[in-house]
Amino acid sequence: MSLAIKDDEIDIVIGAIHSDLTSFMNEWRPMYSRFHIIIVKDPYLKEELKIPEGFNLDVYEKNDIDRVVGSSTLGLFSGYACRYFGYLVSRKKYIISVDDDCLPAQDPKGFLVDAVAQHITNLTTPATPFFFNTLYDPFTEGADFVRGYPFSLRSGVKCAFSCGLWLNLADHDAPTQALKARQRNSRYVDAVMTVPAGSLIPISGINIAFDREVVGPALVPALKLAGEGKFRWETMEDIWSGLCVKVACDHLGLGVKTGLPYVLRIDRGDPIASLKKEWEGVKLMEEVVPFFQSIRLSREATTVADCVVEVANAAKERLGSTDPLFARAAKAMLDWVNLWKSVGSI
Repeated sequence: MSLAIKDDEIDIVIGAIHSDLTSFMNEWRPMYSRFHIIIVKDPYLKEELKIPEGFNLDVYEKNDIDRVVGSSTLGLFSGYACRYFGYLVSRKKYIISVDDDCLPAQDPKGFLVDAVAQHITNLTTPATPFFFNTLYDPFTEGADFVRGYPFSLRSGVKCAFSCGLWLNLADHDAPTQALKARQRNSRYVDAVMTVPAGSLIPISGINIAFDREVVGPALVPALKLAGEGKFRWETMEDIWSGLCVKVACDHLGLGVKTGLPYVLRIDRGDPIASLKKEWEGVKLMEEVVPFFQSIRLSREATTVADCVVEVANAAKERLGSTDPLFARAAKAMLDWVNLWKSVGSI
């Protein structure tokens, strides 16, 4: 069972952290050219964007963000978080987002990986979060349910989120990357799996796709580190957002998949220099994970927006006194839900 997605139901959202997108866009042209693209420029990026011709796209810059949401919320969309503005203003059902330091990967046979097509496959086939299938995604071509899998669960549930992976520069934290500076990920695992209900996952925003109409409000740029920088290992906003997505999906009976598709991450940055910036986030995770593991949402939370509000209130009550960063994150989550409502997204 799968759903058919039309090209005009998809937005490709790109957060422009670098000014010259020429190489990035040309490399992705075979996959992106038939879709509408939203490019959001980091509001603190001074240089003019360089974008090749031949794409159907809209570009949003600092003035556009000010006009839509006001200058007081500009900080929500700095650095990698600028892409969240694209999620906010999109009017398409599905969003696919890949960082601008990633290129299309090749599979072990040397064929170019169509990340867009694989994400669409992940989202349009059911997820199976309530019973793990040892052949991974049973809806993948050539796979099926194994013996002992209950027939009552084989129809699965709607998949709302797809988290792809990366070759070359793995998404380590700064301490691990500094310790293993030369280590690169060359393992291409040809598999997709549903993350079991009740299990959390560190979702990275590097290579994702989601049903915007269903889980959009949970993609929230809330947890901003004091020394947040311009490299993934200097940020935590996507990890917090991903935990919100997973908790909401578990509560509402929706699925989250991870695995294929892969993208190729380009080497850049100095993890040793980034240690001081991200160390705050590394320590915070020791409090963040137990919080999300223990949270229980009420029956009144019937939408993802409801779930985000309840998580925000719980974060303020249980974590707000331990670190002011959590109180700010809770407020940002409530502000975000209100933004979705005011902009007309929900």
